[in-house]
Amino acid sequence: MADDLEIDLDAIQRRMDGALNSLKVEFGSLRTGRASASILDPIMVESYGQMTPLNQVGTINVPEPRMVVINVWDKAMIGKVEKAIRESGIGINPVTDGPLIRLPIPELNEERRRQLTKVASGYAENAKVSIRNVRRDGMDQIKKAKALGMGEDDQKMWSEEVQDLTDKSILAIDRALESKQQEIMQV
Repeated sequence: MADDLEIDLDAIQRRMDGALNSLKVEFGSLRTGRASASILDPIMVESYGQMTPLNQVGTINVPEPRMVVINVWDKAMIGKVEKAIRESGIGINPVTDGPLIRLPIPELNEERRRQLTKVASGYAENAKVSIRNVRRDGMDQIKKAKALGMGEDDQKMWSEEVQDLTDKSILAIDRALESKQQEIMQV
């Protein structure tokens, strides 16, 4: 029985690592310097009844250091793309020019830097929620194994292992957030 849980422990670790990797991708989208197409990576657009990544509804270009341009393929989607960008929390106001949506990247003033740190905090909190959900799944697996005859000592050991993985992942998220916030606030 314990061998089955050890395999599940590896799966739990992979899922927690996946949440950390996802957070790093989201943090990568918070650019503090020049314009980058990756700032739009986390944005999802409602397209024909389902949520679609922004880069799958148009071409994203960076023609100059402070400008991102999106060429939306379906003209009916322009309004939805604009709405998704406004609601994303990246703090950029889209300007529509026919099938093109221009995103002028503002200079980072103190207020904008604070907004970006709040966005980073939101990304970190979402990652922590994902980690906690993985922990809950792991604890549920242990409870099921106990019902199938696992001993109290084994249950306690596996619970501690899952909690240890959770604590390490949460600490990694906190460190990544602190590092990102320092990077954002650096003038």
